[in-house]
Amino acid sequence: MPRPRSVSPDRLAQATLAVIDRDGLAGLTMRAVATELGLTTMAVYRYVADRDELEALVVEEVLRTLDTSPPAAEPWTEQLRILTERIRAAVGDHPGVVPLLVSHRHRSAGVLRWSETVTGVLHAAGFTGPRRVVALRGLLSYVIGALQLEHLGPLSGSGTVTISELAGHPHLAETARHARGVGADEEFAGGLSIMLRGLAT
Repeated sequence: MPRPRSVSPDRLAQATLAVIDRDGLAGLTMRAVATELGLTTMAVYRYVADRDELEALVVEEVLRTLDTSPPAAEPWTEQLRILTERIRAAVGDHPGVVPLLVSHRHRSAGVLRWSETVTGVLHAAGFTGPRRVVALRGLLSYVIGALQLEHLGPLSGSGTVTISELAGHPHLAETARHARGVGADEEFAGGLSIMLRGLAT
């Protein structure tokens, strides 16, 4: 008789997320998750077939509390702003998971629910055909790129200081000096506002 399962999908997802948060996506291995759970590597294969299944589990764990309901009684641009800020809030504490939103977008229930709501808002606003495709992809590109920049190259980091002191690039250096006073929330909201204004025109 096979041994009864002792690790729930939730516990497996939480262990996988702990590995990614600590070691980054590059550190995600079956062995690392097994160690996090106090199991042998082979024991983990009783629950998932491979790393791909671990990735799918952790995407759902991060998006578990994501509210994908359409914001009520708001202009369509405001609805899109709220929906985009929601996904940032859900994923923002786990930057290592951000690339997985792309690679698992076609089968992640959370990503599909969010995308369905966004495309519904775009449809109601008159976006059809390729224009709706580009708008959806643009919003996804913005939120994924902004999250990566926020964590891998934050304006508050040493890279901004270095750029602000460059002698051969005066425009870039001046921009970096201003950037040192821009917070992550202001940066995200400002960029999103620019994009939404572009969609509105």
